Amino acid sequence: MRSNKKIGISDMNIYVPSAKLELDELIKQRSQSNPKLARHLDRALRVTGQQAIRFTEVWEDSATMAAQAAYGLLKGRDPVTLSNIRHLVVGTESGLDHSKPLSAFVQGMLQRAGLEIPQSLSSFQVQHACAGATLSLLSVGGLLGMSNRSAESGVVIATDVAHYETETTAEVTQGAGAVALLVETAPRLLELDLSTIGMCSRDVDDFFRPLGSPTAKVKGRYSMELYWANLEEAFMDHAQRIGELPSEVLEATDFFVLHTPFRNMPESAMNVLLQRHLNLKDDQIRDFLEKRGFYSGVNPLSRIGNIYSGSMYFFLASLLHDRFREMGDKIVGKRMLLASYGSGNTMIVCSGRVAEGAPEVIRSWDFDRIFRSAREAAFTEYQLWTQGAHHRSAYENLLKDVAVPPESFYLSGIREDGYREYAFAADVRDWISQREAPVDLRRRVPILR
Repeated sequence: MRSNKKIGISDMNIYVPSAKLELDELIKQRSQSNPKLARHLDRALRVTGQQAIRFTEVWEDSATMAAQAAYGLLKGRDPVTLSNIRHLVVGTESGLDHSKPLSAFVQGMLQRAGLEIPQSLSSFQVQHACAGATLSLLSVGGLLGMSNRSAESGVVIATDVAHYETETTAEVTQGAGAVALLVETAPRLLELDLSTIGMCSRDVDDFFRPLGSPTAKVKGRYSMELYWANLEEAFMDHAQRIGELPSEVLEATDFFVLHTPFRNMPESAMNVLLQRHLNLKDDQIRDFLEKRGFYSGVNPLSRIGNIYSGSMYFFLASLLHDRFREMGDKIVGKRMLLASYGSGNTMIVCSGRVAEGAPEVIRSWDFDRIFRSAREAAFTEYQLWTQGAHHRSAYENLLKDVAVPPESFYLSGIREDGYREYAFAADVRDWISQREAPVDLRRRVPILR
């Protein structure tokens, strides 16, 4: 039986690590050791449109970033809101355990930080390359739609670390970050139409990461072509389910938000759609997208890098932030099309509508803090990051030389049996003592969002 509940996103919060590397510096360093690589990397920057990447600090991983994003989303909310959380789900392709989901680690970290996250909830992880978070969102939306309690909610977190082999053109499309979504009935930010979702899936090898491999394997051009092809099929499926012609769907859509592994990918995909179904030429396409705030939404990702499952949601927040600044309350009711791609592969196309509460929600954001938090990292830090996960003893030595900032979740240690232990640095003066304490410390310390 179809639910008549409106389901969607009520709020969202983004976390990206502070360490930043300008890609011009990457090319400079790589060219010194391998001059022949300079031309290929320069071309990679032109093709991708990337300018910089953010990467994790020594103490961070996909679990800590997920917890950081969720903490920023939930802190300060009243106890009733927290008690209504029924689902805590993580979408990622950067899992840390073959059995235990990241969501379980996140639940524990949030509770240690003083948030009263209930035990009476479902907790699981979804993996399908970069589409894991969207599949998580659809799962939670469906579960909320079937619930007999309208006040229940879910938290969906996209978190990933994008690693590729060094001294390759794929190196410019790395990154790290997390996005947390508050999913509710009667959503305040974005209402989703779960009844007309368009889908397309294939068994292909455009992108994969074998078990035990710290880096992903990608066939760049082939993966782009599959993105275009799957977008076309999923979009056509969506249009058929709505009962509208593809041209009518495109013309009636106010905002387009697509998966963004690099800045130029969604633009190239939209070029294909608009040429095929509206017969637009280059200048007309640019005008069409410019009027809809497309470029203002996607451009900031060139300064962040590829955050895999979270990239479409970063695009979403960026576009809503920009459009609200330009349109104010007139943003309410605008029609949106979202396209989420997961290599290997699947494409999900979903329509949405900007909810009535969106102005109030967006007004509460400090979107620019994402860029204010950046710090120029030394190339030696980046080289350490590219080595991937460290052995337990090596990690202990690395941790001795750093001071985790206050209000940060961190990997406090890896036990001899391989289990990962996490903690919350409530105050910069006591993070070491907390790591060594026999029990987890719980503190309620407010921080700026």
